[in-house]
Amino acid sequence: MASDDLEARAKEAFVDEDYDLAMDLLNKAIALQPNNAHYYADRAQANIKLNNLTDAVADANKAIELDPSLPKAYLRKGTACMKLEEYQLAKAALHMGASLAPADSKFTNLLKQCHHLIAEESDAAPIIPEKHTITPTVSAKELGVAEQMTVTVARPKYRHEFYQKPDEVVLTIFAKGIPQDSVTVDFGEQILSVRIEVPGEDAYSLQPRLFGKIVPARCRYEVLSTKMEIRLAKAQHIHWTALEFRRGATVPQRAIVSSVTDTQRPSYPSSKPKRVDWDKLEAQVEKEEKEEKLDGDAALNKFFRQIYQDADEDTRRAMRKSFVESNGTVLSTNWKEVGSKKVEGSAPDGMELKNWEY
Repeated sequence: MASDDLEARAKEAFVDEDYDLAMDLLNKAIALQPNNAHYYADRAQANIKLNNLTDAVADANKAIELDPSLPKAYLRKGTACMKLEEYQLAKAALHMGASLAPADSKFTNLLKQCHHLIAEESDAAPIIPEKHTITPTVSAKELGVAEQMTVTVARPKYRHEFYQKPDEVVLTIFAKGIPQDSVTVDFGEQILSVRIEVPGEDAYSLQPRLFGKIVPARCRYEVLSTKMEIRLAKAQHIHWTALEFRRGATVPQRAIVSSVTDTQRPSYPSSKPKRVDWDKLEAQVEKEEKEEKLDGDAALNKFFRQIYQDADEDTRRAMRKSFVESNGTVLSTNWKEVGSKKVEGSAPDGMELKNWEY
């Protein structure tokens, strides 16, 4: 079947809201004409309908790369980025599309929504500004290439790993001897795009949707002789259980406790679901442990542990020495009494005292 016929059938599938069929038909059309920007823009729309949002951004970027004057490619990118809450990227794409199609009200309406969401997000989670604020000027070519995402999973040419601090995530890509000018890194609010293009070699691309939001203006990277080090400034001081966002994860995010005092911790008022007060929860657990009612040996052991925990150093030394030397039959808290002599053990009536074997 010709690619034009496949495209026509895909449009019919859109009308019938059969987006899986539309995706299949557009995949076949792209296989026949891999440089047709319209096919990628249409497949981006199918991905949006199927909620494959990062794939939609990748297809829109490819369409922009092939035809920087195609308005619907910017519309698809803006729509997908807004759903990903990447409002600054959405704004840049929609502005470019509006300049190409000024009469299209879709761009005007989406831009109004985008500006509203940016303002709302700014009020909900204020970030301390840097000394210098840079407003990037993005060209059509840069929108399509600098943030490009591969549709298929790239081969793991370079190994990467990450660790985190309370306020940042440090991602290391082990790429040896990479020239500085071969590396492109773009930071979105929750999308990281890393691309390494060394002449004569296959390009390497890493574009995850990140576990949490970051502050692009405070992110940075460095290309070293044996690796790349990328520092992602967290928008919130929460624990990332993974580098990449996973749909459907419902495990509460554990707050990271730093050396900063409670009065210095940033607070982000938000209309989103209330976050867990971990300090309050910890105090509640400690209170329940203290009030726990135990019987028999368990109660006695808890009593001795409490004495040891609250005791001064001399009392602890007395408890350790008397317990060890008496083979567990004597527990004294008086260091003056037991410190200068060996503590003899005494067995209960009817039992024989034996020394421990080491």
